[in-house]
Amino acid sequence: MPSIQDEIQQLREQLHTANYQYYVCDDPSIPDAEYDRLFKRLQILENQHPELLTADSPTQRVGAPALSAFSSVQHEMPMLSLDNAFSEQDMQDFVKRIQERLNSSAEIEFACEPKLDGLAVSLLYRDGILVRGATRGDGSSGEDITLNVRTIGSIPLRLQGDDFPPVLEVRGEVYMPRKGFEVLNQRARDNGEKTFVNPRNAAAGSLRQLDSAITAKRPLEFCCYSLGIVEGREMPGKHSDILACFARWGFKTNAESAVVQGVNACLDYYQKLGEKRDALAYDIDGVVFKVNDIQLQKRLGFISRAPRWAIAHKFPAQEEMTLLEDVEFQVGRTGAITPVARLQPVFVGGVTVSNATLHNMDEIKRLDLKIGDTVIIRRAGDVIPQVARVVLEKRNLLCHDIIFPAVCPVCGSQIEKIEGEAVARCTGGLFCGAQRKEAIKHFASRKAMDVDGLGDKIVDQLVDAGLVDTLDDLYFLELDKLAALERMGVKSAQNILDALENSKNTSLERFIYALGIREVGVATASNLVNHFASLEALMGASLEQLLEVDDVGPVVAEHVAHFFAEAHNRSVIEALLAAGIHWPAPKTPAEGEQPLAGLTYVITGTLASMGRDQAGDYLKGLGAKVAGSVSAKTSALVAGEKAGSKLTKAQSLGVPVLDEGAFLALLAEHGITL
Repeated sequence: MPSIQDEIQQLREQLHTANYQYYVCDDPSIPDAEYDRLFKRLQILENQHPELLTADSPTQRVGAPALSAFSSVQHEMPMLSLDNAFSEQDMQDFVKRIQERLNSSAEIEFACEPKLDGLAVSLLYRDGILVRGATRGDGSSGEDITLNVRTIGSIPLRLQGDDFPPVLEVRGEVYMPRKGFEVLNQRARDNGEKTFVNPRNAAAGSLRQLDSAITAKRPLEFCCYSLGIVEGREMPGKHSDILACFARWGFKTNAESAVVQGVNACLDYYQKLGEKRDALAYDIDGVVFKVNDIQLQKRLGFISRAPRWAIAHKFPAQEEMTLLEDVEFQVGRTGAITPVARLQPVFVGGVTVSNATLHNMDEIKRLDLKIGDTVIIRRAGDVIPQVARVVLEKRNLLCHDIIFPAVCPVCGSQIEKIEGEAVARCTGGLFCGAQRKEAIKHFASRKAMDVDGLGDKIVDQLVDAGLVDTLDDLYFLELDKLAALERMGVKSAQNILDALENSKNTSLERFIYALGIREVGVATASNLVNHFASLEALMGASLEQLLEVDDVGPVVAEHVAHFFAEAHNRSVIEALLAAGIHWPAPKTPAEGEQPLAGLTYVITGTLASMGRDQAGDYLKGLGAKVAGSVSAKTSALVAGEKAGSKLTKAQSLGVPVLDEGAFLALLAEHGITL
């Protein structure tokens, strides 16, 4: 007679197999009643013997106690976004760029797969057991949704087989099939509750529930599409073969996936999938094409936050016809004057659209647009509403021209249009209420100074009431005046003052981003800080020095240089520092402790003894600069395993190369031993 432990193990095996057959293979192996009987028996045994309960038990899918908030997860390998293609020409240009970079005219083998319309998720397994689930977030960090992903039947709690790596990160899309979406919405209608607009919103809302018991009731599915970090096992050399491994280990892969040769075959796949798009059981918004050869992927590398070896070829956006009722002109935080179309509301691609950006007057002229026109509205990339074209056959005598304002519609300042730029800008700067408000909103935003509670409406009131004129005024707000604002109170006001006080202790990266320098996002701010190390060095940098920074081209370099050259911008920075904003000072060794001062190193590949960040910290501690790309100015390249294209470039330029042993010897020579 089997022991209790053996019976529990047998029940788990039967239920894991049944789950796989049902959720992944769409081929149930046992009736629902039999599944329920086995599940109930397992629950009884685990309740009687709680010491035998494990995290990978099928009973752990039903949800856990609700969380108060999600914790943050740092992605060891960034979850990158993809560049988009919207036409055959875009695809041909994409493939041409690849061939030019590889210096080859040979046709490229591509892995093709539908672009599921859901939420990107990372799953981490250790020794075959699911230990963490996380959202993509901003690509660098996401939210810990482990309890929620455990409730999704198509996500294995324990991997099948025995040849999986000890550490494996699988990435994919959580989505809601159309049938499940309709059932969910019908249930909401029956209960008099609010319905979801589309399956993507339903999936995102379900996955980010703090109560995983709610997620467990939602019809979510997971389909894997890429590999994250992996340790302890060599993976196949082709993306399609990696997906085959995933399927063998118990994951759902997309049945529409294929491998093709050359751009024409890609376009043919795109055409055929587009024809069957409406018949699929789930929503897709395009096709993802990836270079199938992993070594070629590594050679091609990345630009900004997207890989050079992959692209999302979007399907034509859904379109509807409506009336252009008016055009208003908005002023952004950089002074850009943007015309906004006010439309007769129309339902397009799952949302009701009443506004659409017109970008600039050049776009209005290109469209030959007049107020009163009937227009075609398109959700470009299925996200941003755009006026695609005018239906000229419906134009009548009541239609009239759109007149661009001669002065700023907010502050009355002059508008200037720089030659070569399509955007016109208000010259009012901080005198302009719109720019002041938007600059403050950006400054207080989550990725900037992260002032909790200082939302858009509060900022509008602060500026309108004359309580805040410049950024540093935020740090001198008084409780009674803040509490007197509409829908405010002493407690809420005190919370904002506390948040402002807490925001003074920040990082240099956040502060640089918070200043709102044109085209300086979070990643660029981080690159600037990594390169210059201090605010003083950055403010005094020349155009040539700025161009040495990773991901900083001529346009961004000019924006940064011009920003710090303006006396009023420096005054704002001085006032903010005087108000108490600070960050940890960079660790600068004494002169005698900087034997590598003036030298520039680049680190690539995998080091067995430490991570690349740690290696960079050691070099910086010895006075060296650590750059992200190899150039003729590079003093040496530290090359670990699988060094790739940077090693090739260093060798072609005659840059000295240090393997890990030589690098450790260099550190030891200067008193650093591991």
